[in-house]
Amino acid sequence: MGLILLAFGLVLIVEGLAYALAPSLIERMLEALRALPEPARRLMGLLCVVSGFVLLWGAYQLGF
Repeated sequence: MGLILLAFGLVLIVEGLAYALAPSLIERMLEALRALPEPARRLMGLLCVVSGFVLLWGAYQLGF
């Protein structure tokens, strides 16, 4: 459970920094995402989920 909370906290920090430091870049990224077809957005989401699981598994294997 502690690992999940750690990962969630890190995600919130990174997301918060992106919005705090570059809000106009976030707006442009959202516009680019709107231009993509729905299947491409779903694939991107799935790849992010799988990448996240791989990173968590790797951190767990390293003892973090």
